Amino acid sequence: MSETLKSWLSGLSGFGMDLLVAAVILGIGFKITGAVRRMAERSFARMEMELSLRKFLLSLIQALMYGLLIFMAAERIGIQSSSIIALLGSAGVTLGLALQGSLSNFAGGVLILLVRPFKVGDYIVSEYGEGTVAAIGLVYTTLNTVDNKTVVIPNGSLSNSPITNATAEDFRRLDLTVGIGYQSDLRKAKEILLDIYTSHPCILKDRPIQVFVDQLAASSVVIGGRGWTATGDYWQTRWDITEKIKLRFDEAGIQIPFNQLDVHVNYEGKGDTEG
Repeated sequence: MSETLKSWLSGLSGFGMDLLVAAVILGIGFKITGAVRRMAERSFARMEMELSLRKFLLSLIQALMYGLLIFMAAERIGIQSSSIIALLGSAGVTLGLALQGSLSNFAGGVLILLVRPFKVGDYIVSEYGEGTVAAIGLVYTTLNTVDNKTVVIPNGSLSNSPITNATAEDFRRLDLTVGIGYQSDLRKAKEILLDIYTSHPCILKDRPIQVFVDQLAASSVVIGGRGWTATGDYWQTRWDITEKIKLRFDEAGIQIPFNQLDVHVNYEGKGDTEG
């Protein structure tokens, strides 16, 4: 009994020492992990990295370092790290198969945040919807439509489809076409259209303004105008110019053709009959 007790005490003493060393490893490791996280956070801030991606990468760095510390502490107290890796590997395969679609969206979110085809506040158009980007998450992107509806699009689908970013540039070219009758004064119509473009305060005067005949259609001569405006002024300027075209053409007697349908009704009247 004495020898057995001494053996147990010796084993407990050794295990206690291993536990103490493991605790020291974890304590020092946690401090190092915190320092590395703060350094990475400052670096990401200087890079002006997207906030969602920044948080994800910081969490990933912290998780990897915590995992490394746990492996080191586990080996110190006698747990084989190969067993832990095998267990985590099998769990990862099972989880990956169960969350295949979500992982695809997650990968798409990371790709969007890295490549940055658009950012929060941009107006984008895709086959899944269009609107102003309200939030870019790691799994979903949220859009607000012009009529104040919320559209949530999986990042996996969004990252694999064509995207038009309407507000990526500071300036946009405003193109408009309008048809006039063949009997209308073409030169007068072009002068009016040019005056509308050049006199509008939101059309940039340091960029080219063009007025041209676009095509000779079946029932009208199609003329067009081009001018540049700030992206934020695009829609209001477009609406203003469209309205002025109609009003100015009416004043000048320039006809804008439209489809007409003439209905002829033949009515045969019948005389009164006496009952």
